[in-house]
Amino acid sequence: MNEPSASIAVDALEPWPGTVAWRPVSPRLIVVHLIGVAAWTVALLGGLLAGYLIVRGSPWLWGMAAVVVLGVWRAVVAVRAVRAWGYAERDKDLLVRHGLVVRHLSIVPYARMQYVDVTAGPLERAFGLATVQLHTAAAASNARVPGLPPDEASRLRDRLTALGEDRAEGL
Repeated sequence: MNEPSASIAVDALEPWPGTVAWRPVSPRLIVVHLIGVAAWTVALLGGLLAGYLIVRGSPWLWGMAAVVVLGVWRAVVAVRAVRAWGYAERDKDLLVRHGLVVRHLSIVPYARMQYVDVTAGPLERAFGLATVQLHTAAAASNARVPGLPPDEASRLRDRLTALGEDRAEGL
């Protein structure tokens, strides 16, 4: 009988280790996420402060302390989450990975792509970033790569579109 070798470690979220050249997203995306965390933290603190000024009591102070702790924790998670994003272009497909606790790996074959969007909200534009969104026939397989400089987002969009058209012709 053939028994599997105990020395081979298999990780379903790291296919073909050593053969995939992962490209990270821009570190400027960390600042965008931190601004979002700070905005929510300030808004919650403002509401709790208003409650404290109206009612006066220690529960409001405990609430403010909890919001500060939560804000610091969310900031740390935001930094780690941005660093977890990556993408890799291969011959026949695009790999996109992200996630800390729940790790995601999307493998999108070029031939299955229907269209590719490049979007940038006001905060992303302020920091010179864009998001590439891939759309496929299967709704659950849509992948996105946030935090790319606009020139890289355009290059990736054009390359994916060209490869998708080339691969679709062979079907």
